[in-house]
Amino acid sequence: MAAIEILGLTKTYQVGFWRKRPKCALQPLRLQVEEGEIFGFLGPNGAGKTTTLKMLMGLVYPSAGSARILGCEINDPRMKAQIGFLPEQPYFYDYLTAAELLEYYGQLSGVDAKERKRRVSEVLDRVGLPNVSGMQLRKFSKGMLQRVGVAQAILHNPRVLFFDEPMSGLDPIGRREVRDLMEELKRAGKTVFFSTHILSDAEALCDRVAIIHQGELRGVGAVADLTSSVQGKVEVVWRGNTVLPSVKTLALDSSVTGDTVRAVVLEASQDALIDTLRRERLHIVSVTPLRTSLEEYFVQKLRPAEAAAGVRS
Repeated sequence: MAAIEILGLTKTYQVGFWRKRPKCALQPLRLQVEEGEIFGFLGPNGAGKTTTLKMLMGLVYPSAGSARILGCEINDPRMKAQIGFLPEQPYFYDYLTAAELLEYYGQLSGVDAKERKRRVSEVLDRVGLPNVSGMQLRKFSKGMLQRVGVAQAILHNPRVLFFDEPMSGLDPIGRREVRDLMEELKRAGKTVFFSTHILSDAEALCDRVAIIHQGELRGVGAVADLTSSVQGKVEVVWRGNTVLPSVKTLALDSSVTGDTVRAVVLEASQDALIDTLRRERLHIVSVTPLRTSLEEYFVQKLRPAEAAAGVRS
């Protein structure tokens, strides 16, 4: 069963002070997210990611279209109890402690009173804040507040999680912990839908991704499929400390790192390079076809819009 079905959601705002004019923030969006997968919603700032999430949460009304989560319409209270949400810039009451805040959210989410204290302690530990339950939130760093936001989203054990830029404000260790948590949620059968512009996190985490730009869906697919195409180039690494002149004539790029040399050549030049290295009796470490990265696919999907904008200007 599809966990999330987006059926032509559209959002148009009226902008301007005197003569208002319509501005399309999201063109008709059709998207389906399967149960139990981690789905990345990728795009640059201002692409329409947060607008889409707010419509799915019922915080913003769509201009057209509809959506279903767990088979229910997005305004169905039964569905609301099954989802968790982390906004991009969460705001919490400064003078509450982390434990008090989560106790409050637990009551709102219907967590049983007998289970609430245990759940609060458990989720604080899961997000890496086991010893700060009594500290007021005004004393937290931005990264710590982000972790509290993740904790409130998972507190009531929802089936579907929506995270808007969940790695924002986190240091490398914090980002790794949130990634591990998302993978743990997937293993528990949860569905995770998160927006980000940090492509390395999406490539490491996601089963599938969608790319949105200027409110328009530009591409969607499994990460493995999107990055499987070969660029027609090969990376060859061998033992050595200099780049031979004969190699420089073949290589598109070459560099020396420590006691190894790396060269990138076209597939057509691969055999010639390997023959050259053998003649010089150099030890070949690896021969690897270069594949498209998620970043390259992302940039490729954004280029048509940038080219069209250049033509219009």
